[in-house]
Amino acid sequence: MKKIIMFAAALLLSYTAVMAQTESERYEQRYEMLASRLGPAGVGIETVLDNWAKVDSTNARMLLGRFSYYFTKAQTSEIVTKPQKKYLGMDPLLTLKDSLGNDVYYFQQNVFDDELYGQAIKAADRAISFWPDRLDFRFMKANAYIAYEKESPDMALAFLTALVDENVRRKGAWEYEGTAADPDFFEDAMQEYCYSFYTIGSDAAREAFLTLSQKLSGLYPGNAGFMNNIGSYYLVKHEYKTALKYYDKVLKKHPSDYTAIQNGLIAARRLKSEKLEKKYLTMMVKHGPEKDKMTAQLRLDALSK
Repeated sequence: MKKIIMFAAALLLSYTAVMAQTESERYEQRYEMLASRLGPAGVGIETVLDNWAKVDSTNARMLLGRFSYYFTKAQTSEIVTKPQKKYLGMDPLLTLKDSLGNDVYYFQQNVFDDELYGQAIKAADRAISFWPDRLDFRFMKANAYIAYEKESPDMALAFLTALVDENVRRKGAWEYEGTAADPDFFEDAMQEYCYSFYTIGSDAAREAFLTLSQKLSGLYPGNAGFMNNIGSYYLVKHEYKTALKYYDKVLKKHPSDYTAIQNGLIAARRLKSEKLEKKYLTMMVKHGPEKDKMTAQLRLDALSK
C-alpha cells in the first residue's frame, strides 16, 4: 500500500511539472505573438508576463521579456540641438543656420522615465541572479547603462570592469543565449564595448574607453586590439609620440598588425617626421593589402628622391 501511495505522489508531481511546462509554453507563444505585433511594451504584454511568472518564475525568455517591457516603456524620443557634428556617435538628423549663420545640428535622442528605467534594471538583476552564467543578460544590463548615461558612462564602466574581474576568476565557460560561448567571445565583446565608449565621443566616454582598454590590455597581453586602443586614445588627444609608443609595442609582438601600422603612419605624418613615415610605409608595403601597398610604395619613392 505504501508503494502505491509513493508511486501516486510521484505521478502527481510529474503531472504537475508537465502541466506547468505546458502552461509556460502557452504564455511564451502568447507573448511572442503580442510582441511581434505590438512591440515589447505593447498593450497586454505586462499582464501576460505577470501570469507567465506565476507558473515559471525563472524562465529566461520571460525574464528577458520583462526587462524589454520596462526598458522600452521607459523611453521617449526628443530632438536636441548640439554645436558639434557628432553626438553619441550619431550624425545629425538636420542641420540649419542660426541668426549669425552658424550651423546648428539637430539630433534625436531617447530620454528615460527614471522609475520605469529602475524597474528595467531590477528585471535585469533578477535575470542575472537566476542565470549567472549567461553573458547576454550581463550585456543587457551594460547596454541599458550606456543608453541611460549617454555622455558619462560611469555606471557602465564600473559594471564592465567588475565583469572583467569576474571573468578572470571564473572556471567554466560563459553562455550566450543559452549556448556555450567560444573562448575568445568575451574578449571580442569587451572590444565592442571599448568601441562603444570611443564612438560616444565625449571626454568622459573617451576616459572610460582608455580605462577599460588599459585594464583589458594588462589582463590579455596577447590581444593586440586593447593595446591599439590605448594608442588610439593618445592619437585622438594629439599626443602623437605617446601614441606611437603603444603602436610600436603592438608591432613588436605582432609585426603585421595593420591597425597599428595605419595609425602609426597617421601619427608619424602628424609629427611631420619623414623618417617615421618611411618606417610605417615600409611596413605597409610588406603587410598591407595590394591597393595600399602600391600607394605606400609610390610615397616611399617620392620621399627617397
